[in-house]
Amino acid sequence: MALNIIQARSPNHNARAKPISLIVLHYTGMESGEAALARMCDAEAGVSAHYMIEEDGRVFQLVDESRRAWHAGVSEWAGETDINSVSIGIEIVNGGHDFGLPDYPQAQINCVISLVKEIMRRYGIPPHRVVGHSDVAPGRKQDPGEKFPWDQLAEAGCGLFPKAPGEAGDASAQFAAIGYGLEAGERAVVKAFQRHYRPARVDGVLDPETARLVAAVAALTPIP
Repeated sequence: MALNIIQARSPNHNARAKPISLIVLHYTGMESGEAALARMCDAEAGVSAHYMIEEDGRVFQLVDESRRAWHAGVSEWAGETDINSVSIGIEIVNGGHDFGLPDYPQAQINCVISLVKEIMRRYGIPPHRVVGHSDVAPGRKQDPGEKFPWDQLAEAGCGLFPKAPGEAGDASAQFAAIGYGLEAGERAVVKAFQRHYRPARVDGVLDPETARLVAAVAALTPIP
């Protein structure tokens, strides 16, 4: 699917310190895409992303991929804490939890998949390095939320989503193997994992179903 990229430049970026190896997906969490775009292009706001995808599938580029956009904040993945330096940030227009967590339109998701595929191809990013903001910031962030169709992305080769549960083991070791930072505590990490892999019940409880899913995702994640 060919994408028509609309330029909407943000002043909020600086030099990267490391090569690109990660894609982080967000929801905008604001009342409209127009409001989110205005905020990310406001120098005083101090936030940005490389891309924003509207509900109708329009794709805006705010920051060149070669530059470090300011989208992840205090985050960690696979031991890396300068997530902004190693990632491409994509904001997906959705009101989020503060505005009723609307469904994501299929036209929008189709464009998310197309853009993610292009970025993966450009930088050799593997599926397990496509994550959500809540994955890299457990306990601090909830986006892109429980309604984001990670299973669709996985079917398109743009992420991981296990087809069957694994055999429960040492959950802390398995979370670390997947990439989660553990400093926020088990409950926060479990909730982040559930938002991504078991969205029907996000309660922070490491029950047998969640533990088996953790094992399954860990088994799909290549050893560094």
